[in-house]
Amino acid sequence: MQRLDVFFRPEALTDLQAIYRAVLDVSRSDMIASRFVERMMMRCRKIGDVPRGGRARDDLLPGLRTVPFERSAVIAYRVADQVEIPNVFYGGRDYEALYRDVDAAS
Repeated sequence: MQRLDVFFRPEALTDLQAIYRAVLDVSRSDMIASRFVERMMMRCRKIGDVPRGGRARDDLLPGLRTVPFERSAVIAYRVADQVEIPNVFYGGRDYEALYRDVDAAS
């Protein structure tokens, strides 16, 4: 399969900023927080290499897929002409409930 470009939705960028702040609060190190988020973004970009490699989560949202990141986060994405990252969830956040709440509100 051809490599796809990866696009971060504004919500994902907001999630990454919040993750940076959370790691900074715990570690008290800008370098640790920055490197963690950089690794996470690198993992997101690698999804473009094998876009259908994540776990299908059509039960939460049609076309949604997820991949874990370092046992501490979950990257949610959708595949079309490109890989779209709508959210990144960190620290045991109940992303399944969040997606079900969004689906119920629609």
